[in-house]
Amino acid sequence: MHCFTIETTYRLPVYRQRTYEAETLEQACRLAIEDDDWSEQKEDCDCSGETYVTGAWPGEDAAYRVTALAVPLQFGEDVQRKADHFETLLSVLKVLAHAPEDEQSDSPLWRQRTDAAIAKAKAIIARARDPVTEGGEP
Repeated sequence: MHCFTIETTYRLPVYRQRTYEAETLEQACRLAIEDDDWSEQKEDCDCSGETYVTGAWPGEDAAYRVTALAVPLQFGEDVQRKADHFETLLSVLKVLAHAPEDEQSDSPLWRQRTDAAIAKAKAIIARARDPVTEGGEP
């Protein structure tokens, strides 16, 4: 049996509550975002995020000592997987939006990209492995 060193992470919400004087809510929000004083921060341990894999190495206690292994995408952070997939979905929509109507009905390119984007979105929602598409790429 093989040994692997796996690094996992979870996000811990850190927050602060501070009053800002401003003319509008938007201005107050901008002041809060630009405020870099976190001396009164609080950690919200009850709302920590999911655990996800941030690194993997072959061998025992091997983190950062040897070349990292490629971690299967389904073990990544869900919110990052969704963000990464956004670009794919946008590109599919752009193809559909700019294709002449007569090409939309029989264009294999847009159909393949749409089917692949839908399959990946379903995998993300199900927290499953990304599907392999034509050419072997997820």
